[in-house]
Amino acid sequence: MKKILSILSISILLYSCKQEQTKTTQTVNDTPQKEVKALSPITNEVLETAVIYEANIRQYSPEGSFDAFTKDIPELKKLGVKIIWLMPVFPISETKRKATGGKDSKFASEFPEAERKKYLGSYYAVSDFKKINPEFGTIEDFRKLVKTAHDNGIYVILDWVPNHTGWDHTWLTTNPDFYKKNDKGEVIHPEGTDWTDVADLNYENPELRKQMIADMSHWIVNENIDGFRCDVAGQVPTAFWQEAIPQLRAKKDIFMLAEAWEPELLKDGLFDMGYGWDRHHAMNHIAKGEKKVDDWYATFDKDTKRYAADDIIMNFVTNHDENSWNGTIQERMGEGANAFTVLNYVTPGMPLIYSGQEYGLSHRLKFFEKDSIPKAKGTEWTLLEQLADLKKANKAMHGGKEKANYTKIDLKNDHVLAFSRAKESDELTFVANLSKENQKITLTSEGTQQDYFTKKEFKGTTEVELKPWEYLVLETKK
Repeated sequence: MKKILSILSISILLYSCKQEQTKTTQTVNDTPQKEVKALSPITNEVLETAVIYEANIRQYSPEGSFDAFTKDIPELKKLGVKIIWLMPVFPISETKRKATGGKDSKFASEFPEAERKKYLGSYYAVSDFKKINPEFGTIEDFRKLVKTAHDNGIYVILDWVPNHTGWDHTWLTTNPDFYKKNDKGEVIHPEGTDWTDVADLNYENPELRKQMIADMSHWIVNENIDGFRCDVAGQVPTAFWQEAIPQLRAKKDIFMLAEAWEPELLKDGLFDMGYGWDRHHAMNHIAKGEKKVDDWYATFDKDTKRYAADDIIMNFVTNHDENSWNGTIQERMGEGANAFTVLNYVTPGMPLIYSGQEYGLSHRLKFFEKDSIPKAKGTEWTLLEQLADLKKANKAMHGGKEKANYTKIDLKNDHVLAFSRAKESDELTFVANLSKENQKITLTSEGTQQDYFTKKEFKGTTEVELKPWEYLVLETKK
């Protein structure tokens, strides 16, 4: 009997540890201190309502520091943020450091010496994968950021750059065989790109794979981070990810985001989420009047066929590449910005907020120099906060591995996008006029539906005229 009770006690203890936050005890001079709760591993339940935030530390504040960002983490929590993706936090190479981008890009060394200091280079030209960029602060400042996020129930993932390194990386001296070379035996930058500030890595070398996994493991084991966003993951052989990710997951339950669309990267426990590039491009085309809503439907149908039901797609209206190189949300989407922002939230998947989006960022952030985002809350903040509340309250908004279903609604209008979503007893319908002209439609509902934003109710058959870029998020009243 005592043996049975003992087994039962152990089972209850293990269950409690799994359901609650993990507890750790700190000791100072061998004296036990007050218990500190560590953030529980990320779960499917968390992913259903999660919002991911891309943090551009350099441009987030005038200081461009970890500390300046850390103090705002409790504010980001109000926007439903559950995952913070930190753009690369590693030292940046000085050799071949870029000062400008594009076809006519220039190196910092091409400018007068007095001017060179302002060119800080690309985050993606890493000189050491195990150190912190002093531009942002110290490793202690980084640890404070991670702890503050965890204290607020938010996970932190690092932007990892596995495809290449900067030209100052020690591997170029110690392990030149880690890199791809031309016929002359010279290390090269990634072919077919203008990424001349980085050296291309050679994944045919098993020692490189071993060292890359070790460097990634360092941040999980020693710095308690919760996963990675992997830059140009599709350009790295899938075989590497098949080798690396199981080893990383063995150390901790982590979240893996691929900057890629290839379905094979989301299979067999590799990446949890990929980029919704095609969805993003469809929105840009519709916003510019180049295509109609049929393009959205076709894109979503394509995603449904090529991805598994439990694959997660990241939805976004902007990110660091789009903002700096292709234009602001306003430049690309104009008066349709809010409609497409809402679409990103109500579509199956996980919505992204990029630094400054929550404050109505209306300029292209400099990529190689210091810049800054606005920090005044306005209509954009209010909209994102409302969407976060809806995502948490209505299961029809679930977008993770057990996402709510999606059903297209044909309103017989080429400019009006409509679909419904449902999970368990929750239902909602999204309707949006994605054009510059008024559009008339007929809404039909068996019960009563209420627009989440205006609280206007619709029942039965209703003739509706939508203004340009007007949208409705109709919740079915219970």
